[in-house]
Amino acid sequence: MLADAFEALKKYDWGTDLAALEPIDNATVALRGTPGADPELESQFLAALKGPLSRDAHDYVCRKLAIVGTAASVPTLAALLGGQATSHMARYALERINSPEAGAALRAALPTAQGKVKIGVIMSVGVRRDGEAVGALTGLLADPDRHVSRAAALALGTIGTSEAAEALQKARQAGYGDRQAVIDGLLGCAESMLHGGKRANAHAIYQSMSGEGNSRLIRLAATRGLLACADQNR
Repeated sequence: MLADAFEALKKYDWGTDLAALEPIDNATVALRGTPGADPELESQFLAALKGPLSRDAHDYVCRKLAIVGTAASVPTLAALLGGQATSHMARYALERINSPEAGAALRAALPTAQGKVKIGVIMSVGVRRDGEAVGALTGLLADPDRHVSRAAALALGTIGTSEAAEALQKARQAGYGDRQAVIDGLLGCAESMLHGGKRANAHAIYQSMSGEGNSRLIRLAATRGLLACADQNR
């Protein structure tokens, strides 16, 4: 039945009855939470990706690899990162594959990706909260493309480490990058630190934003953060 479903996948496209793929769905659901438990199923998905598939079938396979994929899936998915039509779902899978190879593949794509693909890769690095990407993202804060610069600042805010916060503080003080995105990133770092038990670090960020030189909205956000720090210290 599973073999028949993979044959049906080769002809699957928008509007095709999903019933023919039900054995694949069932096999994947059975492995949810235990990626790597069925390397044969993973290899079948990878073989399908390397063959001629419709756009919808390609997306379907990537969604399944997000559940069952392991480091073995990374090279095939990484090869799809540069394509306008394939990058999004390849990133979707790589964001969710719990292996250092997946993070490394996304970092490796940063220097060569272009346009919207680059912005997407930056966002995926942030989704993974990849601390090893802080250096690369820091370099992108001054990118002449405002969209790239903004994405880098927000990704650093999502990563939320002390190193990420330091990079954003330097950008803020030097006045480069997208100012609002840098501030949003700093607030994201502070929130992550506060929830992670690093109250002193979060307090320092909020304090730096509470002065009169900041806009009213920034001071308001900083004040709320300072109050949250005080509550946590009780």
